[in-house]
Amino acid sequence: MDDEGKWSSIRTAIAYAAGSLLLGGYALWHYLMGDYDRILIPAILALLILVATLLRLALATRARLSAYLVLIAGYLMLALELPQLDNAAPFWAGLAPLLTLLLVPLPPAILLNILLAPVWLVLVNDGQLNSELALGYLALMVVTALAPWEQNRQQALLKATDPRDPECNALAKDTLDELLASEYQRTELLHQPLAVLVIHLPQLEMASEQFGSRTRQALLDTLCWEVNRCSRRHDFLGRHGQATFWLVLPDTSESGAQMVQQRIEQAVDRMVLVDTGPLRAPTLLCQRLVGESWQRFEQRLQTLTRRLTEQ
Repeated sequence: MDDEGKWSSIRTAIAYAAGSLLLGGYALWHYLMGDYDRILIPAILALLILVATLLRLALATRARLSAYLVLIAGYLMLALELPQLDNAAPFWAGLAPLLTLLLVPLPPAILLNILLAPVWLVLVNDGQLNSELALGYLALMVVTALAPWEQNRQQALLKATDPRDPECNALAKDTLDELLASEYQRTELLHQPLAVLVIHLPQLEMASEQFGSRTRQALLDTLCWEVNRCSRRHDFLGRHGQATFWLVLPDTSESGAQMVQQRIEQAVDRMVLVDTGPLRAPTLLCQRLVGESWQRFEQRLQTLTRRLTEQ
């Protein structure tokens, strides 16, 4: 799990623990008030949410299980308390769709809210359905669904337009191809040299199979860090394949590109990872020839890339 996912699990677990503490305090309040008949259910539900908290911390990959446990506890608590709240019951009934949308993905959350709407309305209105209350509940359900829907839409838009590779600090393949083509045209018009350094990371597939995703991520992060550190500000690194990268070197002569290549190879050779040992990243240099067309240059670049990956 990456740092962001770990921090998200911790925050969620803190929220669950707060809910467990709240229900435990509610059970204690009933005890202090002498209302002993209403102590057992809040106490049991507090323990249930506490179990969900521990599951969220111990089994981060099973986050859905802990979320459903918390949702069940919330539903049971609302079903127990709504008939007791009199005039405040319609207000607290709105907690049901909100809790569902917070804990469950949007499509099943909407389905759950629709299916359970008659239950909450009957509990609020002493066994009778009220048209005004039903309309208000429906409006609340729609409004609360707008926020996660918009969030999902923005995330999908960001993912579709993000120029960065989702796994490492490099450009995505489509962005890399577009920028390389435009950079080729620019250097051709200005009569400037252009070079592309092809970098292959042969340990990547082995690391994923033998040591898991954390080692794979460490390999990607280390390579991108070293390459970006050894290159210039206007150079750009892109991920061409799963284990293949292109470092585009605008306005760079063959000797200058060779110096960059040597710098990167020396930096990579010094890196040693705990699981995979010394980092290996063989490279090949593709220099644009005078008068060479874009199609010919791209063909040579693809041939060099295949040759490097087949070594």
